[in-house]
Amino acid sequence: MDTTVPAFRIVAGDFDDARVVALLATHFAAMRSTAPEESCHVMPLDAMREAGLDFFAVWDGQDLAGVGAVKRLDAAHGEIKSMHTAAAYRRRGVGQATLDHLIAHAIGLGLSRLSLETGAGDAFVPARKMYARNGFTPCAPFGPYKLDPNSVFMTRAL
Repeated sequence: MDTTVPAFRIVAGDFDDARVVALLATHFAAMRSTAPEESCHVMPLDAMREAGLDFFAVWDGQDLAGVGAVKRLDAAHGEIKSMHTAAAYRRRGVGQATLDHLIAHAIGLGLSRLSLETGAGDAFVPARKMYARNGFTPCAPFGPYKLDPNSVFMTRAL
């Protein structure tokens, strides 16, 4: 699936592209700095390669603006993973464009529920607000997650 939005092109991501690897490394480091290791659920690159994710890259011309993925938990339920916007592209609609694409992709897969885990700290307030504007509501831990004061779990029906 290739979705084009104003100024951005969203296509299947390439884990071998150095720009993708660099942005994922930045994401990994940023997430690891926000919570203790046992509370940090960011996937390292090798785990992402093996997880069977549907992974997407958001491009502005030749510049990588963001990434995001959907992981199928079962036939009806998916999870948003590793959604990240490059620093130079924040507050320019990349997060919303990525989320719109991931939701549309999940619907195309036939999923009826999409969930996510994000941080509970102040740094994650903008992300949580964006998810709430898009119909995600707080929920109990799902899949392999356990209740954690450093995590917020959200879900929405599709």
